[in-house]
Amino acid sequence: MSQAPEASQVPVTTARASLRELDRRRSERLLITVPIQVEGVDREGEKFTEETQTIVINRQGARIHLRRHVAVGAMLMITTRVAKRSAKFRVVGPTQPPGGDGGEWGLECQDSICTIWGIGFPPPSASEGACTALLECRRCHAVKLCHLSLVEHEVLGTSGLLVKECEACGRSTSWSYKEPSIAVPSDDTGPALPSTETLDEQQAGANRRIHNRVALQLPVRVRSFYGAEEITRSENVSRSGMCFITDRNYEVGEVILVTCPFEKGGHNIEMRGHVARRREMQGTGRKIYGISYER
Repeated sequence: MSQAPEASQVPVTTARASLRELDRRRSERLLITVPIQVEGVDREGEKFTEETQTIVINRQGARIHLRRHVAVGAMLMITTRVAKRSAKFRVVGPTQPPGGDGGEWGLECQDSICTIWGIGFPPPSASEGACTALLECRRCHAVKLCHLSLVEHEVLGTSGLLVKECEACGRSTSWSYKEPSIAVPSDDTGPALPSTETLDEQQAGANRRIHNRVALQLPVRVRSFYGAEEITRSENVSRSGMCFITDRNYEVGEVILVTCPFEKGGHNIEMRGHVARRREMQGTGRKIYGISYER
């Protein structure tokens, strides 16, 4: 694995600091509703035209609502319905998990200067230009120091994943924050997956009380920002996280929404968490995941 530059040489955004940085950078966005028409190809390969509106705009792109599910990296043509200005945008990723009425997506304008909104934005500040993150490819585990745009930072900070080109893999792959204390376990058999409390203790680097872990099987609903949703069951739970087994793929660092316990039609509480550990269960095609809730 390639060696990453020293963190002291450039300001680096970590997973723990991402949401704090995201809150600060939200002041650089405009919560403006602009009626727009979106043309493109959805994830199923079908052409579509949809009238919708922006949720947020900035100098580099926008966050919009779409009923159609689009693929990361897809190109969309957006036309403002009042001023009739058009520009091409690239889908960076989801900023909210999709629901029955669609989802929210972060888009980046492909023009060097985005003028479609008819608003003159000030030049980027020095702090904005210095937004840099140490990311890891979840396929080959290459580590790279990446400069992030406003839209990329928002997608990464909310969904936990960012699709970028990997030179080692030779294609687009999923990237997430590189955390030294969160290692991807090997495929060989070994001891049971450590509890999320142990992971929290390692990350904090301090002697703090570990919450009791209970071997409890409960119905669980898991939703991802990229459209996956399943009903499974927990293997153990605690106040700070849980473990579950599934044949679906989730990436280490990915943000998911967990409802535990889940009762169809009942009063359910959905928790935001991230995938802290993943281990293959040999000969089964299934994986066991350790989830750490975000506080």
